[in-house]
Amino acid sequence: MDATEKKRNAARAALQFIEPGTRLGVGTGSTVNCLIEMMPEVRDRIDRVVSSSKASTTLLEKLGFQVETLNEVGDLDLYIDGADESNKRLQLIKGGGGALTREKVLAAAARRFVCIVDDSKLVGMLGQFPLPIEVLPMAQEFVSRRLLKMRGQPIWREGFVTDNGNHILDVHNLQITNPLEMEARINRIPGIVTVGIFADRAADILLIASDAGVREMRV
Repeated sequence: MDATEKKRNAARAALQFIEPGTRLGVGTGSTVNCLIEMMPEVRDRIDRVVSSSKASTTLLEKLGFQVETLNEVGDLDLYIDGADESNKRLQLIKGGGGALTREKVLAAAARRFVCIVDDSKLVGMLGQFPLPIEVLPMAQEFVSRRLLKMRGQPIWREGFVTDNGNHILDVHNLQITNPLEMEARINRIPGIVTVGIFADRAADILLIASDAGVREMRV
């Protein structure tokens, strides 16, 4: 089974969590794009929808969904998104698509966070995937120096600007043995908007697609 088929299977498994009257938050990325394609099947169950990126909003609007802001909708019942890595405690690395700040806001605003991945994303320890960090452009070099002191290797994602007008540093070679502590430590560096560790607000449910089907993990 190829990766695309696994992503579609994970996305389809997430549809069951969309109950009648759901105020839904939708993430960003290739697996979420599969979900968005399927959302018209459950349109009658969705009360309101909020998106984490301009890219997802465009796809949703093409399918006839009216995308609102979180300010308009308030708290969400459900947030569905993918991840670049997950450990067995459902702590994540996110931000490969660059939407980590809005994704973190929507995850925090949601009563339930369902994460959809293929089995290649489940790891023993976070950090093999370069850790995305959104930074204010004027603080990029300052933040990079701080991250070097933490023995990370920050690389500017050249030519990429977030929907918030900021830059992304992808930090290589960080061993994230304690995601909660690392998330808090990096967040304290002035100039950082968001770090792509989702440990303080981890996923509630992880749906992992493999050749054998879709497995559900909860903490």
